[in-house]
Amino acid sequence: MQNKKFKPIKILLVEDNPADIVLTRHALKSARLNNDIDIASDGEQAMEMLNGVGEFKNMAQPDLVILDLNLPKIEGRDVLKRIKNTDSLKHIPIVIMSGSGAEKDKRDAKELNAACYIQKPLDLEKIIEIIKNIDKFSLSILSYSEN
Repeated sequence: MQNKKFKPIKILLVEDNPADIVLTRHALKSARLNNDIDIASDGEQAMEMLNGVGEFKNMAQPDLVILDLNLPKIEGRDVLKRIKNTDSLKHIPIVIMSGSGAEKDKRDAKELNAACYIQKPLDLEKIIEIIKNIDKFSLSILSYSEN
């Protein structure tokens, strides 16, 4: 049986906390899964990247967005809402990864059609485990959409 080689999963991480960006990058590297990650440090930049505006004119759309809720300029809920209300973007799976464990935040994310909601753990090993599962999740989505 021939091994199928997957192209790198293009991930857009929308996160304003530099420590969380470093942890997520480390977790992605430790998970040893094939991915290409771009970073948006606020909601406005995320929307520019997703819509190919300005310096992001030639940027390819991501296969997956990992989105924090508490962001400057445009908060995460509004970013999620805008993505899901834009025909050219609404197919992109959005994983909410937030420090908030509030039921309202989880409910809002579900109502806005986020693929899943993950509360950020403090433990690096748990972050690595979550990232591995996110990459497996996105791999299954890509495999399914290519059939």
